[in-house]
Amino acid sequence: MTVLIAGAGPTGLTLAIDLARRGIAVRLIDKATEYFNGSRGDGLQPRTLEVFDDLGIIDEVLRQGRSLPLMRIYLDGKVADERRMAPILEPTPDIPYPNAWMLGQSRTEQILRDKLAEYGVRVELDTAIVGFSQHAGTVTADLSTGETVEAQYLVGADGGRSFVRKHLGIAFEGTTDESIRMLLGDVAADGLDHEYGYWFATRDNPMAGIALTPLSGGDQFQFGAPLDDDQVDPSLETLQQRVDHYAGPGVAKLRDLTWSTVWRPNVRLAARFRVGRVFIAGDAAHVHPPTGGQGLNTGVQDAYNLGWKLADGREEVLATYEIERRTNAMRVLGISEKLMQKHVEGDESAMERGENTRQLDVSYRSPSDSSAMTSGDRAPDAPLVDAAGNKLRLFDLFRGPHFTRLRFTPTTPSTGEHTVDVVRRDAADGTYASPEAYAHYHAQDGDEILIRPDGYLA
Repeated sequence: MTVLIAGAGPTGLTLAIDLARRGIAVRLIDKATEYFNGSRGDGLQPRTLEVFDDLGIIDEVLRQGRSLPLMRIYLDGKVADERRMAPILEPTPDIPYPNAWMLGQSRTEQILRDKLAEYGVRVELDTAIVGFSQHAGTVTADLSTGETVEAQYLVGADGGRSFVRKHLGIAFEGTTDESIRMLLGDVAADGLDHEYGYWFATRDNPMAGIALTPLSGGDQFQFGAPLDDDQVDPSLETLQQRVDHYAGPGVAKLRDLTWSTVWRPNVRLAARFRVGRVFIAGDAAHVHPPTGGQGLNTGVQDAYNLGWKLADGREEVLATYEIERRTNAMRVLGISEKLMQKHVEGDESAMERGENTRQLDVSYRSPSDSSAMTSGDRAPDAPLVDAAGNKLRLFDLFRGPHFTRLRFTPTTPSTGEHTVDVVRRDAADGTYASPEAYAHYHAQDGDEILIRPDGYLA
């Protein structure tokens, strides 16, 4: 089987890795002539970190990134407050990565590309999809290079202007708010402590200021400022003028602008996520305002949901992709939109990140099911001890492209591959022991729980 993926951002890269580790032939193309170099989606949510743990890149993501910074808020040039967008939480047995992690998107993509290369797959740049048609069992795609490709499936992860979505004729329902514009960029700022983030504004309108958030791996900040002129040039000089206006002349000297753009809030959701053997994911299927930091993370989880289903290939399994992910995208868009509206209204709580932005509460359970833990819920982590006394985690057992069956204190030993006997710590036999596992899974002796390859209860 071959899967063709159009679009080599975080969504396309995650999907390519998930397929490649299953031994599935995959081609990943992108119309860009060079890799994106900018921070853009720089907030990785806790559930995305769990996905990256499973894909084997979590150590590098943690090494290259940083925690949410303490923001120093200046009003009329004087320090008015210090705060974080979210409190720093301690890891727990069921949630090993409780906090958002800051890492510029281009650095995240490089880590993903390096991992994909370990499977012998590389991104094909300067290669766009220009047409495709579906036949019995295959998709025939025409590429800008003149090549015609036959694949069993095509996935459009090619962004908000997705050619794949448009070629399928799928409506992209929602709005673009032309009344709100932001100037964004990555820039170094002499005179500011890179360990902190900064918010510069006036006391009479504290929400209409500029933000400078430190980026890991250098001395740059991500810059964000409101615009009242649609024709502004997103240059270093323009950014410097905004800093001088809000922070005061001489407070910060900007240099080394490597990326900048004028942003307008888009809130859109595709009417369908699939037509036959063609799927869409990430920004091709839903675009978010940056409030809440949900866009990149939702796309990564689209890919994580779709990968094992493409590998399975059964229609009843493939049909669940749109049901599960479109429902979730609609919910997450609602969260982002509410935060954006608070920002427009000048509500300071728009700067805060709540429990519902971590994406740990994503569930594919039936709406009618209200039990404590059931099919479709995220499978939590838990510490374990093997027969030799070595410490490990349930996430260690889940890692990989397989289903995992947990048997809680079974009456007979397990024999199947990826089947694990979890016994209480005071039990005389069994392979693993963990009271936390019982607690987090609401498990009783004799229970069996099947975990999907994407870490949700089957």
